[in-house]
Amino acid sequence: MAKREISIWFFIGISLLVNGAIICAAGIYQYLYPPIEKVVLFDTHAGIWWGAVLFLCGLLYCLKFPPRRTAN
Repeated sequence: MAKREISIWFFIGISLLVNGAIICAAGIYQYLYPPIEKVVLFDTHAGIWWGAVLFLCGLLYCLKFPPRRTAN
């Protein structure tokens, strides 16, 4: 019976992918419906940028370290 190992980096990629999507979606929502009292750097839309960066990093990790089938 073949031993199947999944790289920890694949799971880190999934975590970055999901968190990036959530942060980016929250940033887009906040962009479309701005709060009444804005923080100092609100106009930089950091949530959108950092969410997109996390999403892309997670996508790269998931593509670079996918679970593979091992041959007998």
